[in-house]
Amino acid sequence: MTSSPIISLSERPRERLIKHGPKVLSTAELLAIIISTGTKGNNVLNFCDTLLEHFGGIRALLNASSEELSHIKGLGNAKISQLLALKELAARALEEPLRQDNILNQSTAVKNYCIHHLGHLEVEHCYALLLNKGFKLIHTAILAEGTIDQAQIYPREVLKLALRFHATYIILAHNHPSGSLEPSHADLQITDHLKEVLALVDIKLLDHMIIANGKAVSLAELGYISS
Repeated sequence: MTSSPIISLSERPRERLIKHGPKVLSTAELLAIIISTGTKGNNVLNFCDTLLEHFGGIRALLNASSEELSHIKGLGNAKISQLLALKELAARALEEPLRQDNILNQSTAVKNYCIHHLGHLEVEHCYALLLNKGFKLIHTAILAEGTIDQAQIYPREVLKLALRFHATYIILAHNHPSGSLEPSHADLQITDHLKEVLALVDIKLLDHMIIANGKAVSLAELGYISS
């Protein structure tokens, strides 16, 4: 009688994934499928549990830099490359519909895109999403790092960026590391100022997103940016 093949710990999540789909797997199990192997004396599932605990979750892990990852025992160049590739694929998946379709019909997709780029940052950053006349994303750029105010966001540089990429519309997005989704006085000031400056060259500020605690609010939806 032939005995059944032994299924290793690293293979069990794969088998369950194929049979039942990804929803039945834990985050550690999904990560184990990507990483494939553990370390000496530590199987891949335990290793992935340790990784998630160390970084505080999958979002922080995937947003860790290669330098941060290199300090983790058991993460060599191969595993680090896998994690960085996974992060980039996720970013491209979120970006793809914004480049292909009219973003005016994709409020949730735009918010998710901004959350992905800004939600994990511990320092305030401001991004600009540049759109063409068909309301499709053509470029994303960092405008400022640190506290967002008019002294740090230079309208001339925003104009140069928009003209370089032939943008017709712009969406601002910045994070609040404090966790508050409430727009500050400085947020409203820079929104009004940039809107006025951009209008001088027929470029429209469509929205300003505030990101905090994995959520996003739209100043346009709140009525702070009139059409």
